[in-house]
Amino acid sequence: MSLVAYEDSDSETETEKTEVSDASGRQTNQLSSSVSCVQHFAPGSTKSTYEMHPAGSTGSSGRSTVCEDPLERYAQNNNTDLAPPYCQRVYSGHAALSVAYKNYEQASSSSTNSGNGVSQKRTHSAPTIKGIRPYIPKRLRQENSSMPEKEVSDQRRSSDCDVKLDVSGDQTLRKISELIKPYLGSKYKVTEVPKSLIFHMSKHSGPVNEIQWCPVREQSHMLLSASMDKTVKVWDAVDTSCCLKTYSCHSCAVRTARWSSCGRRILSGGFDSTLHLTDVETGKQIFSSKTEFRISALKFHPTESNVFICGGFSPEVKAWDIRTSKVLRVYKAAVQQTLDILFLPEGREFLTSTDAVSRDSADRTIVAWDFQSAAKISNQIFHERYTCPSLTLHPKESVFVAQTNGNYMALFSAQRPYRINKKKRYEGHKVEGFAVGCEFSPDGALLVTGSSDGKVFFYNYHTSRIIRTLSAHKEACVSAVFHPVLPSLLATCDWAGEIKIWQ
Repeated sequence: MSLVAYEDSDSETETEKTEVSDASGRQTNQLSSSVSCVQHFAPGSTKSTYEMHPAGSTGSSGRSTVCEDPLERYAQNNNTDLAPPYCQRVYSGHAALSVAYKNYEQASSSSTNSGNGVSQKRTHSAPTIKGIRPYIPKRLRQENSSMPEKEVSDQRRSSDCDVKLDVSGDQTLRKISELIKPYLGSKYKVTEVPKSLIFHMSKHSGPVNEIQWCPVREQSHMLLSASMDKTVKVWDAVDTSCCLKTYSCHSCAVRTARWSSCGRRILSGGFDSTLHLTDVETGKQIFSSKTEFRISALKFHPTESNVFICGGFSPEVKAWDIRTSKVLRVYKAAVQQTLDILFLPEGREFLTSTDAVSRDSADRTIVAWDFQSAAKISNQIFHERYTCPSLTLHPKESVFVAQTNGNYMALFSAQRPYRINKKKRYEGHKVEGFAVGCEFSPDGALLVTGSSDGKVFFYNYHTSRIIRTLSAHKEACVSAVFHPVLPSLLATCDWAGEIKIWQ
């Protein structure tokens, strides 16, 4: 009787299979990985560092890892340079905006690739073991090898957004501003044109695409901002002008971010084609999903708080339910990109503005939809060959305004058949291809808009005349929003990453 020592050659083969080269030539281990976000707290400033281990597989739920390396995403898609499509297809035909997007995407790409230029290959050889090894069936070896992958999948599924907390940020989120308290029990007073600068906030390292005050009156001291620097920030824009929290959930530029109606969640989307619904205080991901297109517009339903509509670089607009993490309805139109979404009163109908600029595009620039049936109600609303980067609804009257790339704002009826008011046209500012936003004051008396030359224009809603012009920024001012409670308090943001508060 003789003893036979089995040479376990399969173990070497299986070990080698776990070593997979990505597009940059690096070797990654797909069996065991974890992503951990380490936060260091210091008074007045906060730094966050990533400890990146080789990327593992995602969980069965399909949710993407929040704190993942942008380079890993690009390598997995076999496309390590995604900057040109992002900059060239944002607003076609406008060279200034395309160049700006290209500069920021290339800068972020170069900073991400730094330190990874040298590829290091690891070679594995079969371990030399003296003596006799007991034979382990291949089925058991496969089960043992899958255990680390399962643990990593659970860790990635429970990973949260990277949150940078400023000093006493949690307490400031839950407080009620002393400046807002006197106005909570009374109606909004008449809006006056802001004259003086109150705060100047410049912690964003890229253009600010959108800002929004918190819709909850008791917590309306908080201002939300979405930026090209891949972050979403919450500010105390009434009392201290400090940044309360920074959320780094996206691997590319954040195009839009919206408060939920309860003020405890933030919905964000951007050029990484991902949707994230984040808890404001904890940074946990309540809802996360990957879409087939880059996102440029998000809006919550005015009455159904768990439903929102998403649009972007796609002919489709989708309605999502965050309770089931599934798409409720799909609205299909023959367009390339959705620029903005506007719900009409009661939320039964909504409007979408598109980038259709061809000769026969008069029936696709602004489209009205029935929310429940996903049917087109009207596509003969705006007949001029200009795109409309933003839409806004009057707070009291049944009308809405469309910002156009013809350097004017057009007034429409918010009831069928959505006729344009040819007697009123708000002109004098410049758009020039930027996604310049516009908004009514809470009392409906003023219409405010940014301008590509950095100015802010205030129009009388009834006469459509310019009341005043404010030289607010050096770069293009892309958004100006009035505070919902404090009279005459205005927030503005620009393409240089600055946010200013005026009164």
